[in-house]
Amino acid sequence: MTNITILGAGAMGSRMAINLLEAGYAVTVFNRTQKRALALQQGGALVSASPIEAVKDADIILSMVRDDEASSAIWLDQKTGALSELQKNAIAIECSTLSLDWCLQLAAHVKNAGAYFLDAPVIGSRPQAEAGQLIHLVGGDAPVLERARNVLDAGAAAIHHLGPVGSGMSMKLAANGIFGMQVAALGEILCMLEQAGISRKSAIDILNELPVTSPVLKGIGSLMSTDNHTPLFPVDLVEKDFAYVQRLAENTPLDPLMITAARKSYQTAKNKGFGAENISAVIRIFDDG
Repeated sequence: MTNITILGAGAMGSRMAINLLEAGYAVTVFNRTQKRALALQQGGALVSASPIEAVKDADIILSMVRDDEASSAIWLDQKTGALSELQKNAIAIECSTLSLDWCLQLAAHVKNAGAYFLDAPVIGSRPQAEAGQLIHLVGGDAPVLERARNVLDAGAAAIHHLGPVGSGMSMKLAANGIFGMQVAALGEILCMLEQAGISRKSAIDILNELPVTSPVLKGIGSLMSTDNHTPLFPVDLVEKDFAYVQRLAENTPLDPLMITAARKSYQTAKNKGFGAENISAVIRIFDDG
């Protein structure tokens, strides 16, 4: 039987673990806040007290954590880091949204440890994770992906292989950047229209009938029109991702004008105290003028 370890059993990682348990895999989980991981025991997961303990018998390790710092700690901590106990030929898969430079560094560490690495960040939030409808954007060697495909399939609607290590992460950052720019622009436009005498609901009703509005933006518009900012993709994480997108762009000859402007919107939202609210809450910075 393939032994799977999940490093990071938060909102996304816990749902990924449940999908794997339901698919019949042996699953071990680690989470920094152990109370969250313990909730998975009822479904049959083993709970480890540290990353190093969690990966001892793992064939495939999926990591789903907040940022570069959390990823570095979970893999490389001198006392508890998973890297020092990776089995030879095991597959380490980063499903987190990380910076490209850290992703490449981590891949090198994993290779030096005699294991294999895939970056496989996901498109989708908690509802998609719960329904097993995530989309994995994968960077790494094709034969390694084939070894891990059935495991990723347990919680996925689609798996897209983009190319070598780092390409999955680059595509994920690009996707989040496009999404975040659309949401910030929509918030600004809706507030502009209100100042011109068109209610937010009326504007959304019309925009949602036009081809200029993407499917995901229709959902965000509905949240904005009802002032519903229950967190699925919190502003804090959006701003973090834009920092990584900006770093990616700055390593090219481009002048990232749109990326920089969008990041500033989320920085402002975060500074105004909206960081824990959903991405749709960016509209509140334009409400405030």
